[in-house]
Amino acid sequence: METVTFELNGEFIELCNLLKLAGIANSGGQGKLMVSDGIVQVDGNIETRRTAKIRAGQIVECMGQKIKVTTA
Repeated sequence: METVTFELNGEFIELCNLLKLAGIANSGGQGKLMVSDGIVQVDGNIETRRTAKIRAGQIVECMGQKIKVTTA
């Protein structure tokens, strides 16, 4: 599984936008569909909230890729 580090500039980022900015989804809309389909995990649990607030220290997994969120 490939791991990508995403540096967070603010307090949080919405999950669908994180998927887009990390290159897993082609758009925020596609990211929302991925979340709705139940293929996105946050800290090992399936996340169904498209605009879930992802903060530094959390790990998001989707389609064989892992995103580790850190502070900038």
